[in-house]
Amino acid sequence: MKPYPHHYTIEASATTSGSVELRADGLPALATAPPAEFDGPGDQWSPESLLIAAVADCFVLTFRAIARASKLEWSGLQCRAEGTLDRVERVTRFVGMRIEAELSLPADGNVDAGRRMLEKAEKTCLVSNSLDLAVELEARVTAVAG
Repeated sequence: MKPYPHHYTIEASATTSGSVELRADGLPALATAPPAEFDGPGDQWSPESLLIAAVADCFVLTFRAIARASKLEWSGLQCRAEGTLDRVERVTRFVGMRIEAELSLPADGNVDAGRRMLEKAEKTCLVSNSLDLAVELEARVTAVAG
């Protein structure tokens, strides 16, 4: 890992209507629009969906790093993140986040260790830690024959 601080730069460009184009060096451009809830088309990534996606992605990548460092054998992780947007004191903001994680281990896998690592991933995910909201984790761990 490179030393801190890390810096990330995104450029956004738009005209009076249509999609916003997001760009960053070395990455493909991404078109975004308001979600259907804000009278957008609902068929493109939105700032809201990108934020929730960032939490889910960060959770999975954090778990992967923790499992690797702990030498946990695992075969799959499914993650579903859901954010709750509400209006509080006349300000629209995310007020809660729920992460459902389903971890698959080998038949002889340590279910308790898998659960602890999922919990640690939730507590150390830098994206959700950067948000001012409560995060609820529902973790399911199963050992499956292989």
